[in-house]
Parts: sequence; structure tokens; C-alpha cells
Amino acid sequence: MKIGIPKALYYYYFIMKWKYFFDYLNIEIVTIDTTKEIITKGDSYASSEMCLSLKIFFGHIDYLKDKCDYILIPNINNFGTYNQMCSNFSSLYDLVNNLFDVKILTYEINYLKHKNEKKGLIKIGRQLGFKTKLLKKAYKIACIKYNKEQKQLIIDNMNKLNSGNKKILIVGHPYNLYDNYLGKIIIKNLEKYPLELIYSDLFNQDDLSFYLSENIYWKYSKKTLGAIAYCQNKIDGIIFISTFPCGLDSLVNELVMRKINLPYLNLVIDDLDAITGIETRIESFIDIIEQN
Repeated sequence: MKIGIPKALYYYYFIMKWKYFFDYLNIEIVTIDTTKEIITKGDSYASSEMCLSLKIFFGHIDYLKDKCDYILIPNINNFGTYNQMCSNFSSLYDLVNNLFDVKILTYEINYLKHKNEKKGLIKIGRQLGFKTKLLKKAYKIACIKYNKEQKQLIIDNMNKLNSGNKKILIVGHPYNLYDNYLGKIIIKNLEKYPLELIYSDLFNQDDLSFYLSENIYWKYSKKTLGAIAYCQNKIDGIIFISTFPCGLDSLVNELVMRKINLPYLNLVIDDLDAITGIETRIESFIDIIEQN
């Protein structure tokens, strides 16, 4: 059995746990890195109001549609009243179901309705014919391995933050920061400079405060705000990476920029054909950091 997972949006939050879960069940996961062709294909399914990250998601669906038995598309609504998700995450199932002829595996995360990840994965495991006892064990093992790996990533991030070198906080959603065709190109360019790169998503939630704004209720935007508040006295600058036209980032990033007293660079990506322009802006920003 093969399950396709679009390497976009929710992938970068949950893939390691999913990987360990499905590995235990001997189910193969099918993915592909983002390419220009993926983006072009995704754009043909999208409306003009949709962000580049969502267009990339559609491109991955188009690639996977005839290469696997099912495509995993969870309906991620919220993690509680004050931990809401971008509306894209809760509409993906309906969008894909209407745009593509594919078999979908889905489950819902909605803490207000007592629906969580564990219940959801056990539900689809039963749908695939596995016993509940085996599925519970698979989920437990997946959580243990995921937590161990995530803990090490956070430790590495904190070690860089506490170093004596010049440091830049990279702020953005993981699906933008780590995408092969978006953030990784920018990160690779930054790695040429003698700087420590700190990532906004690699912090313990319990360590973060949110005094930059008490009214933001989007789960991952709150974590971004908390990371900035936690780091701002230890870093030399901030680079924001987002895709056009992200509604959450256009609001939250603007809020942050008005409150921080640090050099920052705001990169809003719509098309990476003109990477030279981004490289020039990064070079100018690094000059400012090095002179401070």
C-alpha cells in the first residue's frame, strides 16, 4: 500500500510522526520535492486570491494523484478556542475533493469537538484494515521517536542562540522555510555568511511569552510572536519569509515590525524566477548587521 502526502502546508508540522506511524504499519509514503513544474501545475488549479503555498499544495496533489493508493489530507481546524488554524488547513479536504479525482484518507483535528490526532490516525488505520491495539502501539512509538527528534532540533537551535556569533532569527511557517523551492534557496544563500541562523519554529512552547500581542489566536502565529519576544535581546536581526498573499502573515508580521527595535528584512515571495533580487536584498541586510 502507498499513501501520498503532499510536501506542502501541514507536511512540515506532522511528517515525522506520520512517517514513524506508517513505517510501523509497513505502509510506504510517497512524496516529491517542489519544482517549478509543480508550482506551474498547481497554479492552474488555483484562484488568484490563493497564496503561493496553497498553489504548491495543489501541484503536489496533481503529481501524486496516480502514484499512490490514497492521499492523506487531514482536516485541521483548531487546537482549542485560542489556537485556531489558517482557513486553508480546514478547507483542504473540500478543495481537493472538488478539484481532483483521488482517494482521500482524512481525519479531523478539532479540540472543541474532542477530535485529536491520536483518534484520527486510529480511525484511518481501522479504515485500512488494521486492529486498534496495533494502531495504538504504532502511534505511541511514533510519538516517542518524534519527541526525541524534535527535542534535539530545539537543543541545537538554542545552542546557536546562545553562541557568541552574530545571529539572525528566521521567521516563517515551516512549509515556507523548509520547502525545497522556496525557503531552502534563501537559507542556502544565507549560509554563505558567518552568521548563526535561528529558526522561529524550533522552540519549546512552554518557554515562550506572547507580550508582543495578547490577541492573536492563530496557533502557529502565536509561536512566531513568542519566538521573537524570547530572542529579541539575543539576536542581531530578523528575516521574515512569507508567500503572497498570506493573510495571517500580512497582519502578524506587520504587527511585529511596528514593535521591534531590530534590523529586519521582509521577504514576500510570489515567484522565485527573480532570485537575484532576493540575493541583493539579503546582501544589503547582512551589511547592516555586520556594521552594528
